[in-house]
Amino acid sequence: MSYLLRLVVPDRPGVLGAVATALGTAGVDIVSLDVLERANGVAVDDIVVDLPPHRLPDTLITAAQSVPGVSVESLRPFAGPLDLHRELELLDALARAPEGTSAKLLAAELPRVFHSGWAVVLSALEAPPPGGLPWEVAAASDAAPAFDGLPLPWMPLTGPRLLPSQEEWLPERWREMAIEMMAAPYGGPGCAVVLGRSGGPAFRRSELLRLAHLTGIATTVASLPPA
Repeated sequence: MSYLLRLVVPDRPGVLGAVATALGTAGVDIVSLDVLERANGVAVDDIVVDLPPHRLPDTLITAAQSVPGVSVESLRPFAGPLDLHRELELLDALARAPEGTSAKLLAAELPRVFHSGWAVVLSALEAPPPGGLPWEVAAASDAAPAFDGLPLPWMPLTGPRLLPSQEEWLPERWREMAIEMMAAPYGGPGCAVVLGRSGGPAFRRSELLRLAHLTGIATTVASLPPA
C-alpha cells in the first residue's frame, strides 16, 4: 500500500540520504519526493512510499524519526496515479479541453497535483439573486463537501489565501473533521478554486503560492481556443 509521508528535516547534506537508508532498511520503497519548502535551515518534504503488506504504517514513522532532527508532520494513505509532471499535463489537458469543460477538469485533477483530498471551483455570479449568494459551485471533485448555500466571508476572492480548520465561518462538522483548505483566484474576477483535505496536514505557504501560480496560468490557458 502507498502512503504520503510529510517530513520536516534539517536542511543539510546527507539528511535525505539517511532517511532513505532508514526507510530502505525497514523494507520501505520510496516512489517519489517533492520538496515543499526550504527556509531557516529546515526543509519540508512530501515522500510517497510503498509499504509491504506485512508492515504496519507506524514502521514509516519509526524509521524516519530514527534519523536525528527528522520529524513526521503527517502520514496518510496515498491513492491515485503518480506523475512527476503533474502541472504540465494538467495545463496541456486544459489547452485541449472542449469549451465549457475546464472547471470540471481542474476540479478533477488538482487533488492529484497537490496530494489533497478534493477540489471545488467557485464561479462568481454577474447578477446574484436577491438575498442570495454572489457565487455558485461550477465544479467539484469526488469527496468534496457541499459548498452550496454556505456563506463564505472571503468571497469574492481577490488573492490566494490559506483557510485553516479553526476559522469561525466553517461549519461545526468541518471543524470536527479538521478540514484544511486553501484558495486561489481562477477564471475571472471573484472566481476561485478551493483545495481541501480532512485531518491535515495544514497547507503551507509554499503550496498556496504554487496553487496561485498554477491557477493564474490555467486561467490564461483555459481561455485559449482548443488545440
